[in-house]
Amino acid sequence: MEKLVIVFAKNPELGKCKTRLAKSIGDKKALEVYKELIQHTAKTIGTVNASRAVFYSEEIQNRDFWDDTLFQKKVQGDGHLGQKMQIAFEWGFEQGYSKICIVGSDLFELRTSDIEKAFQELDQTDMVFGPANDGGYYLMGMSKLHQNAFLKKAWSTETVLEKTIQDLQGLNLTFLEAKTDIDTVEDLVIYSNFHNYIPNQILKELT
Repeated sequence: MEKLVIVFAKNPELGKCKTRLAKSIGDKKALEVYKELIQHTAKTIGTVNASRAVFYSEEIQNRDFWDDTLFQKKVQGDGHLGQKMQIAFEWGFEQGYSKICIVGSDLFELRTSDIEKAFQELDQTDMVFGPANDGGYYLMGMSKLHQNAFLKKAWSTETVLEKTIQDLQGLNLTFLEAKTDIDTVEDLVIYSNFHNYIPNQILKELT
């Protein structure tokens, strides 16, 4: 296929994922929420008409939420987040894909239509972003490598997308609908209407 979706995901290990959320609800409950996020992301990406790859933060796992028959499995490269993403995009283009989107695994709002829309936009734009309401982005797509997208910056801050746009001056950029990553307990409460994806007991304790 010409299209590839890359998912960046942390290995779901106690105390190593959703650390900001864990400060409010504890490591165990934060891990439960992250597993729900992974499950939702894997299910959503699994229905996209494209090839799929998951890049683990630590090590490849089998027989997990990322179906071995649907997802190519890799480990993220070294360096800051931008360098890790650049390595992933370079790998994808080396495999012969002509359109690549990368997404995170922190979004209960992610829908198959978001990914499909991003690929459609790449027919007429240089890059496409899915803005996150915290100032970052939940999706980035391109049809050729634009290295300035990966320059070092203050990752995981409210200026990430703004700085990235500044680094990409001269390119034609398109933006999808803004959505909210699940990083804090406030995010969980705001999006409690997505209770089908959040462990019921945790939701009851938060609302």
